[in-house]
Amino acid sequence: MSSLIIPLALGFLGSFHCIGMCGPIALALPLGRRGPAGKVAGVLLYNAGRIMTYSILGLISGLIGKGFSLMGLQQVLSVLIGIVIIATVVLSKTWTSSIEQKMSALPVLKEIKTAIQQLFRRASLPSFFLIGGLNGLLPCGFVYIALPMAMATGTSWQGALFMALFGLSTVPAMMIVSFSHRLFSLSFRNNVKRALPVFMFLLGVLLVVRGLNLGLPYISPQCDANGHVLHSCCQKK
Repeated sequence: MSSLIIPLALGFLGSFHCIGMCGPIALALPLGRRGPAGKVAGVLLYNAGRIMTYSILGLISGLIGKGFSLMGLQQVLSVLIGIVIIATVVLSKTWTSSIEQKMSALPVLKEIKTAIQQLFRRASLPSFFLIGGLNGLLPCGFVYIALPMAMATGTSWQGALFMALFGLSTVPAMMIVSFSHRLFSLSFRNNVKRALPVFMFLLGVLLVVRGLNLGLPYISPQCDANGHVLHSCCQKK
Protein backbone atom coordinates (compact mmCIF):
# COMPACT_ATOMS: atom_id res chain seq x y z
CA MET A 1 0.00 0.00 0.00
CA SER A 2 2.83 2.42 0.87
CA SER A 3 4.32 1.83 -2.59
CA LEU A 4 1.10 3.28 -4.04
CA ILE A 5 0.72 6.15 -1.58
CA ILE A 6 4.23 7.54 -2.11
CA PRO A 7 3.97 8.33 -5.87
CA LEU A 8 0.39 9.59 -5.45
CA ALA A 9 1.38 11.91 -2.60
CA LEU A 10 4.55 13.05 -4.39
CA GLY A 11 2.64 13.81 -7.59
CA PHE A 12 -0.24 15.58 -5.81
CA LEU A 13 2.04 17.84 -3.80
CA GLY A 14 4.37 18.31 -6.75
CA SER A 15 1.47 19.32 -8.98
CA PHE A 16 1.43 22.72 -7.27
CA HIS A 17 5.03 23.12 -8.38
CA CYS A 18 3.87 22.01 -11.84
CA ILE A 19 1.38 24.88 -11.90
CA GLY A 20 4.34 27.25 -12.04
CA MET A 21 6.39 25.13 -14.47
CA CYS A 22 3.79 23.50 -16.75
CA GLY A 23 0.87 25.82 -15.95
CA PRO A 24 1.65 28.28 -18.75
CA ILE A 25 1.46 25.47 -21.33
CA ALA A 26 -1.78 24.13 -19.83
CA LEU A 27 -3.30 27.62 -19.83
CA ALA A 28 -2.15 28.26 -23.39
CA LEU A 29 -3.73 25.12 -24.89
CA PRO A 30 -5.76 26.21 -27.94
CA LEU A 31 -9.18 25.27 -26.55
CA GLY A 32 -11.02 28.51 -27.27
CA ARG A 33 -13.07 27.38 -30.31
CA ARG A 34 -14.15 24.08 -28.78
CA GLY A 35 -17.32 23.38 -26.83
CA PRO A 36 -17.27 22.17 -23.19
CA ALA A 37 -16.88 18.50 -24.18
CA GLY A 38 -14.09 19.36 -26.64
CA LYS A 39 -12.24 21.37 -24.02
CA VAL A 40 -12.43 18.56 -21.47
CA ALA A 41 -11.29 16.04 -24.11
CA GLY A 42 -8.35 18.27 -25.07
CA VAL A 43 -7.17 18.70 -21.48
CA LEU A 44 -7.57 14.97 -20.76
CA LEU A 45 -5.54 14.09 -23.87
CA TYR A 46 -2.86 16.58 -22.85
CA ASN A 47 -2.56 14.97 -19.42
CA ALA A 48 -2.69 11.46 -20.91
CA GLY A 49 0.32 12.39 -23.03
CA ARG A 50 2.23 13.54 -19.95
CA ILE A 51 1.40 10.31 -18.09
CA MET A 52 2.51 8.21 -21.07
CA THR A 53 5.89 9.94 -21.14
CA TYR A 54 6.32 9.62 -17.38
CA SER A 55 5.46 5.91 -17.59
CA ILE A 56 8.04 5.29 -20.34
CA LEU A 57 10.68 7.15 -18.33
CA GLY A 58 9.69 5.10 -15.27
CA LEU A 59 10.02 1.87 -17.22
CA ILE A 60 13.55 2.84 -18.29
CA SER A 61 14.43 3.85 -14.73
CA GLY A 62 13.08 0.56 -13.41
CA LEU A 63 15.23 -1.36 -15.90
CA ILE A 64 18.31 0.51 -14.68
CA GLY A 65 17.30 -0.28 -11.10
CA LYS A 66 16.95 -3.95 -12.01
CA GLY A 67 20.55 -3.88 -13.21
CA PHE A 68 21.63 -2.66 -9.78
CA SER A 69 19.49 -5.39 -8.20
CA LEU A 70 21.14 -8.09 -10.29
CA MET A 71 24.52 -6.81 -9.13
CA GLY A 72 23.36 -7.02 -5.51
CA LEU A 73 23.39 -3.25 -5.10
CA GLN A 74 19.68 -2.46 -4.73
CA GLN A 75 19.98 -1.58 -1.03
CA VAL A 76 23.00 0.62 -1.76
CA LEU A 77 21.02 2.32 -4.52
CA SER A 78 18.15 3.00 -2.09
CA VAL A 79 20.52 4.67 0.39
CA LEU A 80 22.19 6.77 -2.32
CA ILE A 81 18.86 7.94 -3.75
CA GLY A 82 17.65 8.84 -0.26
CA ILE A 83 20.78 10.90 0.35
CA VAL A 84 20.34 12.68 -3.00
CA ILE A 85 16.71 13.58 -2.14
CA ILE A 86 17.74 14.89 1.28
CA ALA A 87 20.51 16.93 -0.36
CA THR A 88 17.98 18.26 -2.87
CA VAL A 89 15.83 19.58 -0.03
CA VAL A 90 18.79 21.21 1.68
CA LEU A 91 20.15 22.75 -1.55
CA SER A 92 16.82 23.26 -3.31
CA LYS A 93 17.18 27.02 -3.78
CA THR A 94 20.45 26.72 -5.64
CA TRP A 95 21.10 23.20 -6.88
CA THR A 96 17.74 22.19 -8.39
CA SER A 97 17.17 25.55 -10.09
CA SER A 98 20.67 25.36 -11.56
CA ILE A 99 19.99 21.86 -12.92
CA GLU A 100 16.70 22.95 -14.52
CA GLN A 101 18.40 25.96 -16.15
CA LYS A 102 21.23 23.84 -17.53
CA MET A 103 18.81 21.21 -18.82
CA SER A 104 16.68 23.88 -20.52
CA ALA A 105 19.72 25.02 -22.49
CA LEU A 106 20.25 21.61 -24.11
CA PRO A 107 19.72 21.68 -27.92
CA VAL A 108 17.32 18.72 -27.82
CA LEU A 109 15.04 20.56 -25.39
CA LYS A 110 15.01 23.58 -27.67
CA GLU A 111 13.84 21.26 -30.45
CA ILE A 112 11.10 19.90 -28.18
CA LYS A 113 9.87 23.42 -27.40
CA THR A 114 9.81 24.22 -31.12
CA ALA A 115 7.78 21.06 -31.79
CA ILE A 116 5.31 22.05 -29.06
CA GLN A 117 4.85 25.47 -30.65
CA GLN A 118 4.11 23.85 -34.02
CA LEU A 119 1.55 21.52 -32.42
CA PHE A 120 -0.17 24.52 -30.82
CA ARG A 121 -0.89 25.86 -34.30
CA ARG A 122 -2.67 22.64 -35.32
CA ALA A 123 -5.08 22.70 -32.35
CA SER A 124 -6.35 19.19 -33.16
CA LEU A 125 -7.22 16.59 -30.52
CA PRO A 126 -4.20 14.37 -31.39
CA SER A 127 -1.97 17.43 -31.06
CA PHE A 128 -3.07 17.87 -27.43
CA PHE A 129 -1.85 14.35 -26.66
CA LEU A 130 1.47 15.00 -28.39
CA ILE A 131 1.89 18.34 -26.58
CA GLY A 132 1.45 16.53 -23.27
CA GLY A 133 3.87 13.80 -24.30
CA LEU A 134 6.57 16.32 -25.23
CA ASN A 135 5.84 18.42 -22.16
CA GLY A 136 6.71 15.39 -20.05
CA LEU A 137 10.28 15.65 -21.38
CA LEU A 138 10.78 19.25 -20.29
CA PRO A 139 12.91 19.94 -17.19
CA CYS A 140 11.03 19.46 -13.92
CA GLY A 141 12.60 19.15 -10.49
CA PHE A 142 9.90 16.84 -9.18
CA VAL A 143 10.22 14.47 -12.12
CA TYR A 144 13.95 14.32 -11.40
CA ILE A 145 13.10 13.28 -7.84
CA ALA A 146 10.42 10.77 -8.87
CA LEU A 147 12.59 8.99 -11.45
CA PRO A 148 15.30 7.85 -8.99
CA MET A 149 12.53 6.56 -6.72
CA ALA A 150 11.12 4.65 -9.69
CA MET A 151 14.63 3.27 -10.22
CA ALA A 152 14.67 2.08 -6.61
CA THR A 153 11.64 -0.17 -7.31
CA GLY A 154 14.05 -2.54 -9.07
CA THR A 155 11.74 -3.67 -11.89
CA SER A 156 10.59 -2.12 -15.16
CA TRP A 157 6.85 -2.58 -14.55
CA GLN A 158 7.02 -1.18 -11.01
CA GLY A 159 9.04 1.77 -12.26
CA ALA A 160 6.44 2.43 -14.97
CA LEU A 161 3.59 2.07 -12.45
CA PHE A 162 5.31 4.42 -10.01
CA MET A 163 5.64 7.16 -12.63
CA ALA A 164 2.13 6.54 -14.01
CA LEU A 165 0.69 7.07 -10.52
CA PHE A 166 2.91 10.11 -10.08
CA GLY A 167 1.56 11.60 -13.32
CA LEU A 168 -2.03 10.61 -12.55
CA SER A 169 -1.99 12.42 -9.21
CA THR A 170 -0.95 15.66 -10.94
CA VAL A 171 -4.03 15.62 -13.17
CA PRO A 172 -6.57 17.23 -10.76
CA ALA A 173 -4.44 20.34 -10.24
CA MET A 174 -3.54 20.55 -13.93
CA MET A 175 -7.21 20.15 -14.94
CA ILE A 176 -8.17 22.99 -12.64
CA VAL A 177 -5.39 25.29 -13.83
CA SER A 178 -6.38 24.58 -17.45
CA PHE A 179 -9.82 26.05 -16.79
CA SER A 180 -9.35 28.39 -13.82
CA HIS A 181 -6.14 28.81 -11.82
CA ARG A 182 -8.00 31.12 -9.43
CA LEU A 183 -9.53 28.15 -7.60
CA PHE A 184 -6.26 27.77 -5.67
CA SER A 185 -5.90 30.57 -3.15
CA LEU A 186 -2.49 32.11 -2.54
CA SER A 187 -2.46 30.96 1.09
CA PHE A 188 -3.27 27.37 0.07
CA ARG A 189 -0.45 27.31 -2.50
CA ASN A 190 1.96 28.76 0.05
CA ASN A 191 1.01 26.11 2.63
CA VAL A 192 1.60 23.34 0.09
CA LYS A 193 4.99 24.82 -0.84
CA ARG A 194 5.98 24.84 2.84
CA ALA A 195 4.90 21.21 3.23
CA LEU A 196 6.80 19.97 0.17
CA PRO A 197 10.34 20.13 1.61
CA VAL A 198 9.20 18.30 4.76
CA PHE A 199 7.53 15.56 2.73
CA MET A 200 10.55 15.16 0.45
CA PHE A 201 12.94 15.06 3.41
CA LEU A 202 10.87 12.27 5.00
CA LEU A 203 10.90 10.35 1.70
CA GLY A 204 14.67 10.62 1.58
CA VAL A 205 14.98 9.38 5.16
CA LEU A 206 12.61 6.48 4.40
CA LEU A 207 14.75 5.38 1.43
CA VAL A 208 17.95 5.57 3.51
CA VAL A 209 16.41 3.58 6.37
CA ARG A 210 14.96 1.05 3.94
CA GLY A 211 18.38 0.44 2.44
CA LEU A 212 20.02 -0.19 5.82
CA ASN A 213 18.44 -3.66 6.34
CA LEU A 214 17.37 -2.90 9.90
CA GLY A 215 14.83 -5.74 10.00
CA LEU A 216 11.87 -3.41 10.58
CA PRO A 217 8.75 -4.88 8.88
CA TYR A 218 7.54 -2.82 5.90
CA ILE A 219 9.84 0.13 6.79
CA SER A 220 13.29 -1.48 6.58
CA PRO A 221 12.81 -5.23 6.00
CA GLN A 222 15.80 -7.57 6.04
CA CYS A 223 16.79 -8.30 2.43
CA ASP A 224 19.37 -10.44 0.69
CA ALA A 225 21.99 -9.11 -1.72
CA ASN A 226 19.45 -9.03 -4.56
CA GLY A 227 16.93 -6.99 -2.58
CA HIS A 228 14.57 -9.91 -1.87
CA VAL A 229 12.80 -9.65 1.48
CA LEU A 230 13.85 -12.40 3.90
CA HIS A 231 11.20 -12.00 6.61
CA SER A 232 8.02 -13.87 5.79
CA CYS A 233 5.84 -11.10 7.25
CA CYS A 234 7.10 -8.78 4.54
CA GLN A 235 7.06 -11.13 1.60
CA LYS A 236 5.12 -9.96 -1.42
CA LYS A 237 2.15 -12.11 -2.22
